[in-house]
Amino acid sequence: MASMRDIKRRKVSIQSTQQITKAMKLVSTVRLQRAKAKAERSRAYFKCMQKTVASMLSRTGNVNHPYLSSKGDGRKAVVVISSNRGLAGGFNSNVVRLMIKNDQTADWDPASVDIYAIGNKAKDGLARAGFGIADSDPDAIDEPVYDDAKRISDKLLEKFRAGEISEIYVAYTEFKNTVTHIPTLIRVLPVELPEDEADGAGVSAPMNFEPAEDESLDLIVPKYVASMIYGALMQSIASENGARMQAMDSATSNAEDMIQSLALQYNRARQSSITQELTEIIAGAEAIS
Repeated sequence: MASMRDIKRRKVSIQSTQQITKAMKLVSTVRLQRAKAKAERSRAYFKCMQKTVASMLSRTGNVNHPYLSSKGDGRKAVVVISSNRGLAGGFNSNVVRLMIKNDQTADWDPASVDIYAIGNKAKDGLARAGFGIADSDPDAIDEPVYDDAKRISDKLLEKFRAGEISEIYVAYTEFKNTVTHIPTLIRVLPVELPEDEADGAGVSAPMNFEPAEDESLDLIVPKYVASMIYGALMQSIASENGARMQAMDSATSNAEDMIQSLALQYNRARQSSITQELTEIIAGAEAIS
């Protein structure tokens, strides 16, 4: 049985940790409110942009444009969004697991996948799994703005046009609500057509472009890719803060349970010590008499 001194030291240590987890929970709660508002404001545009561009490109017919067909050797570029810090439950590990153990990526060869990591946790996890890290931008996850997403999309589109990559994906965590966060992998280019339009069933008329097709697509597709990355960033930040708030709340509750258990152990040890001292006093008194 641990001594009273050891129990007291451990209790004090856990109380200090509990104060930290309480503070982190409070900070995460405040950040979550801001991130949630941004994610909800951007979600409608994010979803509408994806659906609209896919629907539009399904009506392009035989338009020949670098953004509409892949010329690469099958290499895939994946923008993986995670955080730079831990203590967020399974937020980071779920994104890494999405890339490693997922039906959508089951037949992928890590050697043919270029990871563009936003956040150090995904970069470190995927590097250990054998994926090549083509680029890392840990600062983009801290208070991201649209220009961050545009910078990343311009880099990817340049490689796509040059034929260095043939597919562009985004792996992020979709924010449903405070307690539900879904790791998601979407293909950005070439655009995946809606199911009802993939076979032409939902196409009522061809798409007419004004100005010319090449000029229109040169304007639309970069905005589409940048918007998809920016929307994923907003969703991931809200999910990160929600996951961290839950993790710190659980840690605080666990610390409280441990403190109560240690208090009980301390009282028992103290009672045992007092009983032993009384027994020794009585035994000494009887020996003298």
